[in-house]
Amino acid sequence: MENKYSVSPAGEKFPIPMPEEYDTELQRLKNLADEAKSQGKEIVVVMGLGFVGIVMAAIVADTKDENGNYTKFVIGYQRPSARSHWKIPVVNRGESPVKAEDPEVEELIIRTVAEAKTFVATFNSDCLKLADVVVVDVQCDYSKTEMGNMRTGETDMAALEASMRTIGEKIPPHALTLIETTVAPGTTEFVAWPIMKKAFAKRGLKETPLLSHSFERVMPGKEYVSSIRDFWRVCSGCNKEARDKVEKFLHEVLNTKEFPLTVMDRPIESETTKIVENSYRASILAFINEWSLFAERNGVDLIKVIDAIKMRPTHNNMIFPGPGIGGYCLPKDGGLGYWAYRHILGFEDGDNVFKITPTSIDINDTRGLHVAELTRDALRNMGRYIAGSDVLLCGASYRQDVGDTRYSGSEMVVRKLTEMGAEIHVHDPYVDNWYELENQDLDPEHSWSRFFRNQNHLTETRVLKDLPKALKGVDALILAVPHSEYLKLNPEDIVKWAGGPIAVVDAFGILPDDKIRRYFELGCEVKALGRGHIQRLKKEIKNKE
Repeated sequence: MENKYSVSPAGEKFPIPMPEEYDTELQRLKNLADEAKSQGKEIVVVMGLGFVGIVMAAIVADTKDENGNYTKFVIGYQRPSARSHWKIPVVNRGESPVKAEDPEVEELIIRTVAEAKTFVATFNSDCLKLADVVVVDVQCDYSKTEMGNMRTGETDMAALEASMRTIGEKIPPHALTLIETTVAPGTTEFVAWPIMKKAFAKRGLKETPLLSHSFERVMPGKEYVSSIRDFWRVCSGCNKEARDKVEKFLHEVLNTKEFPLTVMDRPIESETTKIVENSYRASILAFINEWSLFAERNGVDLIKVIDAIKMRPTHNNMIFPGPGIGGYCLPKDGGLGYWAYRHILGFEDGDNVFKITPTSIDINDTRGLHVAELTRDALRNMGRYIAGSDVLLCGASYRQDVGDTRYSGSEMVVRKLTEMGAEIHVHDPYVDNWYELENQDLDPEHSWSRFFRNQNHLTETRVLKDLPKALKGVDALILAVPHSEYLKLNPEDIVKWAGGPIAVVDAFGILPDDKIRRYFELGCEVKALGRGHIQRLKKEIKNKE
């Protein structure tokens, strides 16, 4: 039987384990766990080494007591699929599988894997038999079947349900299981717990599974580690023993002295906390969209309006949404709540109850389409057509100064412009590979490519790093993300590198008025989300001329 391979983002190939390798791997883990237990360490298995799991595993492995002794031994489990197996050998050689702007991520991995040796990764799920605590960080997604219509979507719990079944079949009866994944309200008590109970009964166990929930609030960027370790947490348990155990565990591994832990009575309360928290944020951002259109059509600069409002302390968290709301949470979490109301909790009047949350998500999902329209209009004002034009999009990530492209609003811009016939080029100082474009054919049922035509060649997209070279010969520039590098750009350099006047589209309030004026003086056309005053600036320059 020939090995298949898992290829890392850097292009390195790792053979997927053969069946005969599993027994050897389990023996290796048993030896390590026995040694750790002889030193008084607790064995913690973290399932899923993605954006949250890898850092959570390292934080747990870095836990020390008051005497400075390590108290946990962590086994990070990752399913050995072609898409993800490469993470295991990468972690085991002391490298982070997640690219991060926070240097502490790499430091944690090196310290716990290579130096303290309190963290190993594995492909063998039998490691669960060794666990005192299991932390679940597997994916629970919300799949949208129509663009701009969240209500027709479905929660994809297959991976979570399979994980809970495996856990129930293998863990010691008194081990604590902690679901850290953001899930639909009711999942822990009414989906995961029954699965575990059934597995325990099948094993002839009389004990009740100890199941708990505590969602993460991870924020990729320069404070990636702190957003998990040094941040407020909410937790709950399915029964008192589970609640007591998860509270104890989180007090040990997180900084709960400075960031107090909130303990809820039931998991559905902690699950709902995360969903409401992110639905609230998504709704505020969607609210700005209508005023953005109002501003564009009535000569108002919404950026100045928001800055003026933020002077009032009660409104200082107002944010301009840019070309869309990205990241893994805000685009989907409200959908989990909407879906759970009917499919887990059994109510049929969801469309009457949920009006703001679905509408907000739909608005945020499709906001990027307007950026494509502005690009078309800017080129038209210069006597050019979008079809066949070379367009450079600056900023593939969903957030400034991070390299995370998940649900990035920029993706919607790229896909719509591609459908309209533009030739798209991408620059981003923080992103090396745009996974959602380059690998869109691996999961066509979930890729946004299914909502657009003419998308096939986007798999050839490569993120450029040399901005002057990337700008050469382009017809339009879209400033999609306020990366620090883009805030410093001078109009003279842009026009020089492009080889002449171009259309410039500001999707995130990046350009101050003096730079907008200068672009017009240099013969460029400028459009921007929410900035209707630009036409007034254009007239000023024309009158001067």
